[in-house]
Amino acid sequence: MKHVIIGTAGHVDHGKTVLVKALTGTDTDRLAEEKCRGITIEPGFARLDWPDGTQAGIVDVPGHEKFIKNMLAGAGGIDLAMLVIAADEGVMPQTVEHLDILSLLGLERGVVALTRADLASPAARAEVEARTRALTAGTFLEGAPRIFVSAVTGEGLEALRAALAAMARQAPPPPEGSPRLHVDRVFSVDGSGTVVTGTLTGGPLRRGDRVQLYPGGQTARVRGLQCHGVPAEALPAGVRAAVNLAGVRLRDVGRGDTLAAPGALALT
Repeated sequence: MKHVIIGTAGHVDHGKTVLVKALTGTDTDRLAEEKCRGITIEPGFARLDWPDGTQAGIVDVPGHEKFIKNMLAGAGGIDLAMLVIAADEGVMPQTVEHLDILSLLGLERGVVALTRADLASPAARAEVEARTRALTAGTFLEGAPRIFVSAVTGEGLEALRAALAAMARQAPPPPEGSPRLHVDRVFSVDGSGTVVTGTLTGGPLRRGDRVQLYPGGQTARVRGLQCHGVPAEALPAGVRAAVNLAGVRLRDVGRGDTLAAPGALALT
């Protein structure tokens, strides 16, 4: 089975989370504050499957300028980008900033989703297309599919799914070998203890494996594994992973840490 990670990007309130829900059925805004404020604060996660067995984990990142650090936490390890621009509003500051970040991360593939198409007049559509073409010129998204979509009417959703599927099939396989996971979320589960989540950029990782947290140096045992809520005995590289760690206190691990095999990484 082919696994890829898709990351959203774009300005606040341009419809990233609504689009992910339209594609997957999952509302990635899980926090009460996110529901109250109507914006994404922490990275959210969803799963997208295609008939050929290809599976994607979608990382939905916040678009507000105050949450750029949270956006960076979610953007690490993605294979494909979905740059979201509201067709009725056009290119905005975090549209540009997020594209710069994705370019610096070395992304090579992606699509541009022009959301809220049902609210955009023909003139607005022509203008946003022209501005998007100018914005992406000279970047990895130059020549990428630009698809008008609407989560309200359904316009463009199948075309977007097809474009993402085609790019997922073209993405190179993730490296096998030593497991590596960059931690983007840490929490505690009653009766289980410390859980970390992230994108498994190296693998496989198996239940029972000994691991180390960098830079702190704490060692732990993998008590349990899940991928999008489904328990697993082992997970391959290239998937979203939730790792239940035995032997590590919640306060000893944080976002930005790296989980890998003991002695596998050298600190600089």
